[in-house]
Amino acid sequence: MNQKKHFILAIFSLFTVAFYAQSIQVTGKVSDTDNQPLPGVTVTIEGTSKGTTTDFNGNYTIKAEKNETLIFSFVGFNEKKLKIDSAKSYDVVLISGVVLNEVLVIGSRNPNRTAVDTAVPVDVIDVSELLSAGLQVNLNQILNYVAPSFSSNTQTLADGTDHIDPATLRGLGPDQVLVLINGKRRHNSSLVNVNGTAGRGSVGTDLNAIPAASIERIEVLRDGAAAQYGSDAIAGVINIILKRSTNELNLNITTGANFTKNANEQTGGVDGETTNISANYGLGIGEKGGFINFTGDFDVRKDFNRMKEWEGTIFNKYNTVERFAKNAGYDLSKLLDNDLADVIQYGNAAGFNLDPNATKAELRDILKVDNTPAELAARGLERSDFNMRIGQSAVRGGRFFANLSLPLDDNGTELYSFAGISSRVGNSAGFYRLPNQSRTFTPIYFNGFLPEIISNIKDKSFAVGIKGKVSDWEVGFSNTWGKNEFLYNVGNSGNTSLGNASPTLFDAGGFSFSQNTTNLDISQFF
Repeated sequence: MNQKKHFILAIFSLFTVAFYAQSIQVTGKVSDTDNQPLPGVTVTIEGTSKGTTTDFNGNYTIKAEKNETLIFSFVGFNEKKLKIDSAKSYDVVLISGVVLNEVLVIGSRNPNRTAVDTAVPVDVIDVSELLSAGLQVNLNQILNYVAPSFSSNTQTLADGTDHIDPATLRGLGPDQVLVLINGKRRHNSSLVNVNGTAGRGSVGTDLNAIPAASIERIEVLRDGAAAQYGSDAIAGVINIILKRSTNELNLNITTGANFTKNANEQTGGVDGETTNISANYGLGIGEKGGFINFTGDFDVRKDFNRMKEWEGTIFNKYNTVERFAKNAGYDLSKLLDNDLADVIQYGNAAGFNLDPNATKAELRDILKVDNTPAELAARGLERSDFNMRIGQSAVRGGRFFANLSLPLDDNGTELYSFAGISSRVGNSAGFYRLPNQSRTFTPIYFNGFLPEIISNIKDKSFAVGIKGKVSDWEVGFSNTWGKNEFLYNVGNSGNTSLGNASPTLFDAGGFSFSQNTTNLDISQFF
């Protein structure tokens, strides 16, 4: 009997708890400060995974319990919290908010510069503050230090990629990162990355062609946006917003270097010196807030080398024969021709005791033997003199950008334009051609040579557009054009098959890429 009473009491208690925990259907409307409905606002119950979104009229419906808190969030607006009481309807007004007030550069992700109210994470980076701190001067390195998903590093022994640093987001390819300037698509570089570099086989955007001093802020969308922008935005989007300031002159001179003791053969361990000079100024136009903002900068980056001393074979006995012949004033290009008497003469002078009746094939076998230590000592050279250049290429360049806005009436109609031009010359090295190798023509390069890849990179862009309101519609029309040109020269080199007639500087050709994008944008919130 007692067990039956306890059972009935337990059932009664269960229904009592269920009664008090019954959900309330909450409805309402979300609008902005202009009383315009906001579609797509996220409405969630704090501390749970329950949520919904507003419809096209800003209306929402959600089941919640009394004393629970609703959270309303929307891109570009401040988050709002609302505690539920006995009422069943709540209308909410969201206030437009500023995402970023301050940029702090720290070792981990800083929430003060990340827009967490957006559907996907967006980093908003104040470039002007970073430049004034003097941390970095080129755009790739600035983003490398402050954007957690961004990666860009200088390449070495990578053909032309030594002079254009590939940039990636979330570890995906450079061609999967979309770069925008003032919301308009930026053209790609004309260089295809090769030789095992980051993004091998792909083409990215040359961010270093854009002067950092011309930028107000950078918005980094760290998530895929292919649905909106296409397949080249799978990794994310980088939107660069140019400066709009007027009557304000900004001058920056920044210099630095690598101070690494015993890291290279240079005295003091100092190399990779970098200097940047930039200037930015804006002028007001008219009485309606128009402006034109100019930026120019120039930078020089010297190379550095981190290769250890070359430990392989450098000279053979034939190189020793060449040294004796050269000291005697002999034309080295005539050695090892059909008359072998000269080779035997200078070989015996070097103490090799060559057979006067030896054939050319026999002499080749005898003279290809390693003789590096003795020859280094005789020529006064060290193994480090034959190092490749593994580290960073040398670059010198200048850039000029302009940003224009011209309001045409009091209803928000605006004519806008921005343009840029840059020129950059790079110098990097290939593999060392050692004197004991058949591809080295020693009559020209007695101690071998280190070929240099000399690049001439030119970049141009121009965008113009007009936007305004037609009835209740936001309408915009624009055209954006850009061109990137990459020209090659190979210096300090030679073509062995041409002998003495070989030039030492070669025009290796080049390539260019141009892109034109026309946009017509029509939008309205319903």
